[in-house]
Amino acid sequence: MSQLKEKLLSSFIAFEEQKNIDSYVHGIRTKAIKKFEKEGFPTKKMEAWKYTSLKKILNYDYKLFPNASEALEFKDIKEFLIDDIESYKIIFVDGKYCSHLSETTHDGMDICILSSALSQSKYDLVIENYFDKISKKDGITSLNTAFSSEGSYIHIPKNVQVDKPIQIVYFSTGKNESVLYQPRNLIVVDENSHVEIIERHQSLSNNSILVNSVSEIYCNQRSIVQHYKIQDDNRNASLIDNTFISQQRNSDYTLHTFSFGGELTRNNLSIFQNGERIESTIKGITIIGDNQHVDHNTLIHHKKPNCNSYQDYKGIFGENSVGVFNGQVLVEKEAQKTNAFQANNNILISDKATINTKPQLEIFADDVKCSHGCTVGQLDKNALFYLRSRGIPEKEASALLMFGFANKVLSSVSIPEVKTRINSITVSYTHLRAHETRGNLVCRLLLE
Repeated sequence: MSQLKEKLLSSFIAFEEQKNIDSYVHGIRTKAIKKFEKEGFPTKKMEAWKYTSLKKILNYDYKLFPNASEALEFKDIKEFLIDDIESYKIIFVDGKYCSHLSETTHDGMDICILSSALSQSKYDLVIENYFDKISKKDGITSLNTAFSSEGSYIHIPKNVQVDKPIQIVYFSTGKNESVLYQPRNLIVVDENSHVEIIERHQSLSNNSILVNSVSEIYCNQRSIVQHYKIQDDNRNASLIDNTFISQQRNSDYTLHTFSFGGELTRNNLSIFQNGERIESTIKGITIIGDNQHVDHNTLIHHKKPNCNSYQDYKGIFGENSVGVFNGQVLVEKEAQKTNAFQANNNILISDKATINTKPQLEIFADDVKCSHGCTVGQLDKNALFYLRSRGIPEKEASALLMFGFANKVLSSVSIPEVKTRINSITVSYTHLRAHETRGNLVCRLLLE
C-alpha cells in the first residue's frame, strides 16, 4: 500500500467526524472509501491508464486538510479571471470558500457552495436525487466522493436563462508546501434553462499541488449548458479532472477544454445521452512542451435514437511532452439515426514529443452515421515555404501555422471575452513552441 493511500484511509474517520452531514451522504462516503481502499489509485496496468502514470505525482507528502488559507485581494487574482465581463463568481482559496471575492445568488436560482447544500435540509431533495448518481465508481472518483465537502453547487430551475456567466475558480496560494485538493461540483440545470460556466484551477506558487476534481452536471429537457475549462496552471501542479454529464431529451451540452499548463493533466469526460434529439459537442486545444503530459479520455454514450455528437481535439506537442487521446463513442442498439463524429489531429514539433491516440467506435445499431479519425504530422513544408517567401521569418511563420491549426476549435466559443483570452494564450504558446521547430522533426504515432 502506498504511503498516500494509507494516509488517506487513516484520515477518513477524523474527516467524517468534522462534517455536519446527514446519514444519506454519510452512507455514500462510507461506501466510497471502501471502494477506494479496494481499488486504490489507477495504474498503467489498467487499459484506460495505459499511457499515463501517476507514480511520480503520488510520491509527494501531500497535506490533506490545510487549516488556514492565504488572504487574497482582487488584484492578486484578476489576471486569472475573465474580468472584462459581468459574471457570478464562486472563488475558493486553499480549499476554502472566499466570500469577499465571490458573487453568488439565491435569487430565483442557487449559485453557491456545496458545503451549504450538504448541510442544510432545504437542499435534501436535490442532493438525494442528483448527488453521486452518475459519477464513475472507480478508485480515483470514489476517493473524491469519500472526502467531498466543498465545491460549487449550482441549481438553475425551469425556464431560467442565467443573465451572466458563472466563473468557478480554485486557487492554491502555496501556504502549505504540498497539498491534495478534492473539490466537488454539482450542477443541475432544469427544463428549458440556459447557463454558461467557466472553470479554472490555479496554483499561485511553485509548490507541488494535486487536484482530484469531480463534477456532476445534469442537463434536463431542452436545457442548454455551455462549459469552458481553462487549464493553464504552473508546472508543479497536476490535475485529474473527472466530469460526468447526464443529458435528457432535446438538451444541448457544449464543452471546450483548453490545456496549456501543469505538470500532468488527466481529463476523464463521460457524457450519457438519455433521451432523443440530444446534442453533445466537446472540443479541445492542447499546446504543451517541457516534459508536460496531457491525457484526454472521453466517452459519449448514445442510448436513444436521433441524437448527435461531435468531438474535435487538436494538439501541438513540443520538447519532451506526451499527449494522449482515448476517445470512445458507444452507440446502443436502440440508438438508431445516431450521427457521431470524432477527430483528433496533432502536430509534433520535436523529435522527442509523443502522442498516443486511440479513437474508438463501438456500434450496436445499424442505421447510423458515425466516423472517427486521427492525424499526426509536422508543419506543412509548402505552407511554411510560402509564408517565408513572403518575407515572414521562420519562427513567426511556424507560429502562424500552429495558431491557424489550433484556432479552428475556437469557432464555437460563444463568449467573446473567453475567445479573446484563449486567442491571446494560444498566440503566446504557439510562439513559444515555434522556437522548437528547427532540426529534424520525427513524428511518432502509437495508434491502436
